[in-house]
Amino acid sequence: MKLILPWGMALSLFYFMNACSTPEDVPDPNDIADAMDVHTYAHPQEARIDHLTLQLSVDFDQLQLSGFAEYQISRDSAATQIILDIHHLLIDSVWAIGPRQQQSATFSVGQTRDFLGAPLTIDLPLDAHTVRIYYKTTPESLALQWLNPGQTHDKEHPFLFTQGQAILTRTWIPCQDSPGIRYTYEATISVPPGLIAVMSASNPQEMTPDGQYTFKMNQPIPAYLMALAVGDLSFQAISDRTGVYAEPGMLGASAYEMADLEKMVKATESLYGPYQWERFDLIVLPPSFPFGGMENPRLTFATPTIIAGDRSLTALVAHELAHSWSGNLVTNATWDDFWLNEGHTVYLERRIMETLYGVDYSNMLALLGYQDLERTIVDLGDQSSDTHLKLSLDGRDPDDGMTDIAYEKGYLLLRTLEEKVGRQIFDDYLKQYFKDYQFRSISTEQWAAYIYKHLIHEHKIDLNLDGWLYNPGIPIDHAQIQSRRFRQVNQRIKEFTRIGRLDKSNTRNWSTHEWLHFIRHIPSDLHISFYEKLDDVFELSNSGNSEILAVWLELSIRSQYMPSHNRSILDTFLTNVGRRKFLTPLYKALLETNQLELAESIFNKARNNYHSVSDNSIAALIADHKQPG
Repeated sequence: MKLILPWGMALSLFYFMNACSTPEDVPDPNDIADAMDVHTYAHPQEARIDHLTLQLSVDFDQLQLSGFAEYQISRDSAATQIILDIHHLLIDSVWAIGPRQQQSATFSVGQTRDFLGAPLTIDLPLDAHTVRIYYKTTPESLALQWLNPGQTHDKEHPFLFTQGQAILTRTWIPCQDSPGIRYTYEATISVPPGLIAVMSASNPQEMTPDGQYTFKMNQPIPAYLMALAVGDLSFQAISDRTGVYAEPGMLGASAYEMADLEKMVKATESLYGPYQWERFDLIVLPPSFPFGGMENPRLTFATPTIIAGDRSLTALVAHELAHSWSGNLVTNATWDDFWLNEGHTVYLERRIMETLYGVDYSNMLALLGYQDLERTIVDLGDQSSDTHLKLSLDGRDPDDGMTDIAYEKGYLLLRTLEEKVGRQIFDDYLKQYFKDYQFRSISTEQWAAYIYKHLIHEHKIDLNLDGWLYNPGIPIDHAQIQSRRFRQVNQRIKEFTRIGRLDKSNTRNWSTHEWLHFIRHIPSDLHISFYEKLDDVFELSNSGNSEILAVWLELSIRSQYMPSHNRSILDTFLTNVGRRKFLTPLYKALLETNQLELAESIFNKARNNYHSVSDNSIAALIADHKQPG
């Protein structure tokens, strides 16, 4: 008989039982049972996908993808069905393929449940180990963003891109849409002549005359990392294994901004082992892309808001590169374990930036992240279970868990561990961790057992790991982060807020991070003349740096400094930028300063330019604000 305990209780008991044990007595982390994923209908222990052959045609007139997805599957000998996830897809037919015959398969589509979509259940003949599903997408397929030429940079050709994280891949491919289920794939994509298709796979670097493109991904990946983009794209190499795709009018600026791609890859390899995806390319998408970046293997999707002209926002690129180890190589088993992806990635990102640009630079990033963490805890409530690292998202959209808790509290735990054990030991541990779990998906509990065995127990670290994982807020024993350069910025803030003194010469060499810290710490209740002076001296309303402009616009809203030219700039920014990181604070500021009418007016005009991820978030924000009480 096997005793099953709740995860938190099991981990606490595990620590208690092993408090005085030898390393040989510690259970093998691989012996912990697979985590249950509440965000998929699949039963992978009975039948699971192993390899996908995808063939699709892209129709910009109908705004539709159509074709088939064919899966080679593994199945238990007693399994009579395989279950896939679908949402807003039209299933035309299903075929079961065995070694001797191909036959039409009986299938059913179950009841649709909110964000989860519906189960596609396919009956399996005894000898069938392949299923082929013919299908079409619909206008409600939320992963797809169809852009007309006017919504692109060059404004000459239409554009399509997908965004699958967390569970939106099921809206453009029938699949087992769980981060714990990995598969390889190959694809053939047909697009209108004059356009190029690229995917999270091996990619073309030139346009074909007939619009036919083929792809291969030989490493197993989870469904959320499936990605497709179609448009008028050009490619420029940075090194033998790195390069940039962008619309022709954006290519030069994009390639200039990404000049350090190869340096970043080499820096990460020197720390954590070889890059295992052959190429690291990046595509700069149109402005409606909802995230800063998405770590699709071999081809990171990136927002154009990182193009600042001075390479000052490349920490985002380091973050997406770091995912090639933490996230893509070792993946969270469920979305309750999302912090495993992001906490490790933020830690690696800052180590990359430190290697390339110095410890002062890295510590500024870390302190800005800590400020974000504190702000998020205030927003969520310091006793909220949503501030745990290990989440409980059953019955909720996993998008709810994609907050700064996963990123910054996760980072803080790892930095705390590094300080307790020493950097070299921690680096060696991480390198072995990525090697031992490469191309696998693991749970928080597996991670905890592994780190207990290989780090905490072995080096006798005093740390309440259970508290970090399962308790709210920030543990009191966290690493303390200091920044010499931010202390100097704090002095400038004091001089300005006390006597209105601004010395432009002291800010000439400021990085983006120093400007962000400066603007974030200007109070919002000063006399309007202070904000007028700031804007007049530093021309913040005209900043070409999207990070700086976004925080300045938020301060302008909250301080009531919103002259006509700022309002126009705010309107333009919210209409032309689809990155949720920028949209949410600005709409919140409008709502919290009783400007609901303005927020709704801008949103109703801008939402056609937003991907569904951003659109749904802002719509929910406004709806919640309008609720009585």
